[in-house]
Amino acid sequence: MNGAAMPGLIGAAKALLARDLRLHWRRRGDALQPALFALLVVMLFALALGGEKDALAPVAGAVLWLAVLLAGLLALDTLFRGDAEDGSLEQWMLAPVPLAWLVAVRTFMHWATSALPLLVATPFLGELLHLPRAQLPVLLASLALGTPLLSLLGAVVAALTVGMRRSGILVALLALPLYVPVLVFGAGSVAAAAQGLDPIGALLLLGAGLVVALVLAPLAAAAAIRIALS
Repeated sequence: MNGAAMPGLIGAAKALLARDLRLHWRRRGDALQPALFALLVVMLFALALGGEKDALAPVAGAVLWLAVLLAGLLALDTLFRGDAEDGSLEQWMLAPVPLAWLVAVRTFMHWATSALPLLVATPFLGELLHLPRAQLPVLLASLALGTPLLSLLGAVVAALTVGMRRSGILVALLALPLYVPVLVFGAGSVAAAAQGLDPIGALLLLGAGLVVALVLAPLAAAAAIRIALS
């Protein structure tokens, strides 16, 4: 029984990932918006602080974290919106695999298309802000743990509002309180490294939050989708 269920889960995940990749390729201009938005935020901060190394270096980690958070928030409203409009969510609910599994796969795709490119670009963005190179490994580790957590939390919020029209502002208002602790621990780990302190505590808290969210967030988002579409 378990052997039969596992290929079904994997096959459904592959089909959903392939579909999402095709849609992102067709709308690649929209897919680039989060990365371009993060670059714009970084450039505006650099211009506002005069481009001086002494002014930018102390806040570089916090600015990069804020840019990544806002870029993910920009794409959050579209996480399930298209599927709700074309009826795909109803098909998800009728599929022979758990709805939470499909939600988890879609959330992974959201992270891979909105946050992963920013992780790759972080060293370049760090250079723009004169981020000390000794802080870069800590920043990358905190983003690698924190950005999936942001996507999982955002999936719950997006699922709660999927039945509403023009819910972009509402999504932001609901998501930001959940994002604040992640931002505090993520940017705090970089700040601790800058002060010569051990950042491992903040990173462990991010990791613990990610593990809990991996288990609970898809279940909560699936329940929210069922309520929203009922």
